[in-house]
Amino acid sequence: MADDRFVLALTRTCGSGATIIGKMLAEEYGIGFYDKKILRMASDDSGISEELFAKADETMKKSLLYNVTKKVYNGEIIPPESPDYTKNDNLFAFQAKVLKELAERESFVCIGRAADYVLRDFPHVVSIFVYAPLEKCIQTEMARLDMSRKEAEKHIIEMDKYRRAYYKYHTGKEWESPYNYDLCLNTGELTYEQCVQVVVDYLKVKFGEIL
Repeated sequence: MADDRFVLALTRTCGSGATIIGKMLAEEYGIGFYDKKILRMASDDSGISEELFAKADETMKKSLLYNVTKKVYNGEIIPPESPDYTKNDNLFAFQAKVLKELAERESFVCIGRAADYVLRDFPHVVSIFVYAPLEKCIQTEMARLDMSRKEAEKHIIEMDKYRRAYYKYHTGKEWESPYNYDLCLNTGELTYEQCVQVVVDYLKVKFGEIL
């Protein structure tokens, strides 16, 4: 593994601005930025249609399965001949496979996808949780999505509930626990630019002059 390769895995609450911060960090270092692009890459890798991956994402949001059980990711990929090949757990496994392959060859920023957990055994992975007070998130989503206050609050609560359940289901861990992350950034207290600077400074302290 190249000494100067690193991954920034961002997990976030809805409306916290993590996607903007992630893109700013990718630009700062001249590295790749991955969010839902991982779905297309996993589709190419598995031969399963991207539409099916996207549909699985939506199905997960509506499923009550997350409320009653969990299927912690263990790296296993189901073979094509299995009737479970296109089930949600296997689709997640292919996304994880893509993330691991990326981590073997390049530096990048990833938003969501439980990347902090999937890549937990890789050196030079920095996990970051980005959050903000509800009021700040409401104002952000109202402006971003042209929503009423009521609509924005409902949207945020639903998205955070889904992300919390998705993380628990695939990792067995609590999404908002600071113990899961190297850094926690509150965008209610810091600007996006300040958050980027905190990460840059952290990387300098953690990795020294190799970056």
